[in-house]
Amino acid sequence: MGTFADDTVFLLANTDPAKVTFTLQNHLNQIQEWTNTWKIKINETKSVQVNFSLRREQCPAVFFNNIQTPESPSTKYLGIHLDNLLTWTEHITKKRKQIDLKIKDMHWLIGRNSKLSLDNKILRYRAIIEPILVYAVEIWGCASKTNISIIQKCQSKILRMITNAPWYVSSITLHEDLKVPLVKEVIKEKSTRYLNKTEGDENVLMQPLLEPHNGRRLKRNWPADLREG
Repeated sequence: MGTFADDTVFLLANTDPAKVTFTLQNHLNQIQEWTNTWKIKINETKSVQVNFSLRREQCPAVFFNNIQTPESPSTKYLGIHLDNLLTWTEHITKKRKQIDLKIKDMHWLIGRNSKLSLDNKILRYRAIIEPILVYAVEIWGCASKTNISIIQKCQSKILRMITNAPWYVSSITLHEDLKVPLVKEVIKEKSTRYLNKTEGDENVLMQPLLEPHNGRRLKRNWPADLREG
């Protein structure tokens, strides 16, 4: 179980879907008993059940207060959109839209016609846009190269707009001149820092993030694959 403020998530893993549901239902029954004791009202419709699996077989439904928890192919937790196949496609799409909306609001300030100096434009990019772009990159950095390129193109487009650079100036040149790292470089740097910090952590649930995974069914990156070197 993971909690943050008023957000709670239960994560269970088993090769048998029925066992997963049985264990999850027991936990929900305990939560239900506790909320009834303390007279806390839970909005059952705001919770979702997501089956993270490559198999077609789904976990049986679970119930809270005799109301079935809605099943969903994805969910949002702490600003991260998790789809049931962990492709990160939905998260990348949502992030791109979020950045586009922020750029629309700030275009008058950092756009081509803005009177701000280049240094001030870059300062606002780093303070407002970059945190959105790299948030939780240690996790969604496992996305496919195709999905990563969507964010990279978005980043390069923003830098071109800020500098009002002509078409013949390459994106690599923009990144080098402005000293703004590429998305793949940010993924490597932040993932390495995070994994190095995680080593030796007493929480046993963190250790699988550091271990190599063999016998994978799909050629996907794991957090441990993102470390430099």
